[in-house]
Amino acid sequence: MNSSKEKREKSVVLNVCHNPCSSSQHGRDKVWKAAALLAVMILSMTSLAGCGNKAGAGTKVVLTTGFDKEEIFRIETSTCLLPEIMVYLTNIQNRYESVYGTEIWNTNVDGVTLEQNVKDIALAQIARIKTMNLMAERYQVELSSEEKAQVENAASAYYQSLNDTEIEKMGVSEKTIRNLYTEFALAEKVYQYTIKDINPEISDDEARTITVQHILIKTYALDGTGKKIEYTDRARQNAYKEACEVLELAQEGEDFDELIRRYSEDDKGTYSFGKGEMDAAFENAAFNLGKDEISGVVETEFGYHIIKCLNTFNKDETDANKIKIVDQRRAEAFGHEYDAYVETLTRNLNEELWDRVGFIHDEAVKTKSFFDVYTEYFESGFLEIH
Repeated sequence: MNSSKEKREKSVVLNVCHNPCSSSQHGRDKVWKAAALLAVMILSMTSLAGCGNKAGAGTKVVLTTGFDKEEIFRIETSTCLLPEIMVYLTNIQNRYESVYGTEIWNTNVDGVTLEQNVKDIALAQIARIKTMNLMAERYQVELSSEEKAQVENAASAYYQSLNDTEIEKMGVSEKTIRNLYTEFALAEKVYQYTIKDINPEISDDEARTITVQHILIKTYALDGTGKKIEYTDRARQNAYKEACEVLELAQEGEDFDELIRRYSEDDKGTYSFGKGEMDAAFENAAFNLGKDEISGVVETEFGYHIIKCLNTFNKDETDANKIKIVDQRRAEAFGHEYDAYVETLTRNLNEELWDRVGFIHDEAVKTKSFFDVYTEYFESGFLEIH
């Protein structure tokens, strides 16, 4: 079996989980950062980010014939039809293009185009939503009459926003949108149902958040496609020498803000973070500093850093971090339960049809509000848990 086929199989089985902390904070490739952030956005819109690390392990994937004409994949009794996946893809595509332009799809990293990457993200995400709807049947979780009414209103609002060309090109009806929003809402309700009794106590020390400034001297460059190219040994030596010179200036009392302005190659000079959120070397050095202390030269995968501690305990940030840690613990608990369930399922991919699926390139097709409409009608805390 060729590698591209294997990749498509995995895209159906595996869930998309991503922690953007270290990469986004240090200015990695902007195109792929956008892809990562968009993936997180889609996941967070249904409160489903943070699935288990082994999602899909042991799941049997069968490439088979006998599908209906527009059937993309089948998970036990649940199916994904072509119009459903086109809603996902088209809205994601247009969100990208509204910010980065159509040329973004020319990006190719390690032989994988951004379009293929987005296709895999969309397929994995809709597969997970449908899997969670199967879980809803298992746990007898249902939408209330009020929630069903909200689905109807949301579906009507989004469908009314579509023009005739968009409806034709995506092949959708209002029923298609209603089904998708129903599955979104039910998946979120299943998630909330499984974590409702998980309320861990988080100490100040565990959630402690500090605030630092830093100066970064990079040890890599980006080529024309945005791919990271590591410096040669000589270039790294020069970067280290520069970092040592900047450190000496800081130790002599030169204004740190001015040093950031003159020397730092990061687009951000100040960070507030808790434990486990940054590169380990950077984090260890920062957490060992007292207020207003300056580190030595700290090496990470991004380059050489000089760190100054502004605050060893940010009360507001620490309280916010406690909430984030609780959410992470709940997500981990859900992930374990989800993983165990997924292992019992058989998933069937219509590879021939999936290979033909692609973006719509038509100036009249500009819809991008599908996810926004859902969050407008299903704000956090709306879904009832009994």
